[in-house]
Amino acid sequence: MAWKWFDAELVKINEVNESVRRFWLRTQEKVTFEPGQFVTMDLPISEKRLKRWRSYSIASKVEEEDLEFIIVNLEGGVGTDYLFEEFKIGDSLKFKGPSGTFVAPQNPDFDMVMVCTGTGVAPFRPMIYDLLENQKTTRNIHLIFGTRHENGILYREEFEKLQEQYSNFRYDVCLSRDEIKGFHKGYVHEIYKRTYPIPKEDIKFYLCGWSKMIDEAVKILFVDLKYDKSQIIYELYG
Repeated sequence: MAWKWFDAELVKINEVNESVRRFWLRTQEKVTFEPGQFVTMDLPISEKRLKRWRSYSIASKVEEEDLEFIIVNLEGGVGTDYLFEEFKIGDSLKFKGPSGTFVAPQNPDFDMVMVCTGTGVAPFRPMIYDLLENQKTTRNIHLIFGTRHENGILYREEFEKLQEQYSNFRYDVCLSRDEIKGFHKGYVHEIYKRTYPIPKEDIKFYLCGWSKMIDEAVKILFVDLKYDKSQIIYELYG
């Protein structure tokens, strides 16, 4: 799909915790995207064009009017400093897109294991809703989400509700710093290592998050567990 430039207005902000916010942008023209894709925002943070561009995954459902983005405030990040400190309701920006091939497959005939940390869950949210609500698969979808503390669990109520509604959707949360009943203590790797220790051909792993997590996951899945490279698909953040 070819990308184009859109003019957008900030219509809503929700503070999830001290370092994460949800932003909703509204465009006059409907933005059509595949679940999992991202847009590249042109932020007023530099005179040089390429230094102004920041890419963020679309976290909203495909049918929603406004585009949602869930963003973490990076220490020393010029782009997120602007979004968190200066960007206000009613302000405008331009973005180009949608772009990216890290998307939900159409009518998959394999199980999907989605592994993410923090705001890496953003592309998975529209993927999961599209696959489940539009009945595009009866195969299993397993979301494994990792964060440090309980207040970092993103979209918790939504995913818990989906797990109750759909028998083929499983949701696991790992907390690396907190020990709370109902959640796993530790890191995301322990869950898929324990759940999928023996390679099967009808399963694919989708990974999204910081490079350190993805590097470790690829090593575990490919080198240690012996999954084929074609079964490991990932999107790097940062």
